Amino acid sequence: MISRDQALQILETHVKNPKMIMHCLASEVVMRALARRLGQDEDMWGIAGLLHDIDVEITHADPNKHGTLVRELLSNYDVPKEVLEAISRHNEVSSVTPRQTMLDHALAAGETITGLIFATALVYPDKKISSVKPSSVVKRMKEKHFAASVKRENIMECELIGLSIQEFTEIALEAMKKEEYLFQLV
Repeated sequence: MISRDQALQILETHVKNPKMIMHCLASEVVMRALARRLGQDEDMWGIAGLLHDIDVEITHADPNKHGTLVRELLSNYDVPKEVLEAISRHNEVSSVTPRQTMLDHALAAGETITGLIFATALVYPDKKISSVKPSSVVKRMKEKHFAASVKRENIMECELIGLSIQEFTEIALEAMKKEEYLFQLV
């Protein structure tokens, strides 16, 4: 399987926006934490999180195209079929098949909650993820106008992998806190 270093190099070749790279790194740490909690392959799930937005700049984040170039961009690398499928399905607008597997649902929920966590941290005076409490993120989930572009229904797919919103938020937030040095919000 592709190494994490290779995946990061590929990501940085195709994605130049530092905020988008930060989002992908956050998605990776959340996916690794979920894999540990659920007894799944941590490296495989981490690679899925890291590479899930590899075509976002090429497709100009067009929801009708984003996710469709993944197989082409990664065809020369040893990326497991399950990872390619999960990445292709994480954007439900362009996906030809609905999310089906635990990895599919974890990626959709995991990459989406990072945006809600970042947005929550930004309203704290110190703007640090380490200051955010799980209860604050869960509370913000219910506020439709807060971080309005964050698809709450994607985050709720955590229930399809056997985690309550509270437990899922705790796992994601704790993972991001441990790697907070990667995330420069201001």
